[in-house]
Amino acid sequence: MKFNSFNKDQMLLVGLVSLLGLTTLQKCTAAICVLAYGTAADTVDEYLRLGETTTRSCLENFVEGIIYLFGDEYLRRPTSADLQHLVAIGEQRGFPGMIGSIDCMHWEWKNGPTAWKGQYSRGSGKPTIVLEAVVSYDLWIWYAFFGPPCTLNDINVLDRSHVFDDIIKGHALQVTFSVNGREYHLAYYLTDGIYPKWATFIQSITVPQGPKAVLFAQHQEAVRKYVERAFGILQARFAIVKNPALFGDKVKIGKIMRACIILHNMIVEDKRDGYIQYDVLEFQQGEDNRSSHVDHTYSTDIPTNIANMMGVRTRIRDRKMHQQLKDVLVEHIWCKFGRDGDNY
Repeated sequence: MKFNSFNKDQMLLVGLVSLLGLTTLQKCTAAICVLAYGTAADTVDEYLRLGETTTRSCLENFVEGIIYLFGDEYLRRPTSADLQHLVAIGEQRGFPGMIGSIDCMHWEWKNGPTAWKGQYSRGSGKPTIVLEAVVSYDLWIWYAFFGPPCTLNDINVLDRSHVFDDIIKGHALQVTFSVNGREYHLAYYLTDGIYPKWATFIQSITVPQGPKAVLFAQHQEAVRKYVERAFGILQARFAIVKNPALFGDKVKIGKIMRACIILHNMIVEDKRDGYIQYDVLEFQQGEDNRSSHVDHTYSTDIPTNIANMMGVRTRIRDRKMHQQLKDVLVEHIWCKFGRDGDNY
């Protein structure tokens, strides 16, 4: 059919199509496909009729929109209600005052700058970028720090991260709990053996001696596994995080990781039954008969000068307090789980 033989309705339709271009559904589908399957941008051309450049642009705009719309809600710090819930669950599992587990994972960077390869490569020789995350029992990622090169181990990444900034600056809610009659005012994370012996970290016992140490190691490793599960599920849901990163811009890679974490937390919330209506009182029943209890009171301690901030930093890194808390937790878990022979 020749152009001059088009009627008015056909000409109007052609004009509308040329104005609309690609639909929003096409663009969002392309972005989600790249996130979920981790494929190259040109693989959606046959299915969605999008070129490589357009698909990359759609992905960049999509992740920026996710961060802008949902970042404040799904990458927030724990609120008072969140802390009550986390501390109650920690008490049930034998670790009063525990609010999550912390660890690191690596994302291979295939198309990074050649000049940076030595800085971002270790072991296998493949450049990778490190993600440090704090995860709770329900696989919610409460904190994420992404960007350090893989030549840094977990301790070096910890020195660069901001995981304790809120505590040092006095913006964090204070958790007060007691174990076997001793009162503590710093919540802690469960970690593996590489992390330093600070008051805010509790590691397992590498070579446990005696039944109490063996039981403690079993429980600590069983509870800490959630952070490893969260990393595995994040990579399974979003293969782009599992496969080598094809972007050369580190900032864009960071936005992709951030958006994947937000979407992961949205899925966790959708599958988590009754979290908002969670009844903490059921964990308080019979606390008077236990060897420990959790005081669900929170206060904000705002340092007034640099000396106070350094004092809080010293409390966080207190090795003596770490060992004291660990010894008390060993006894607490033995009293809670060891006497009746219950399996965890």
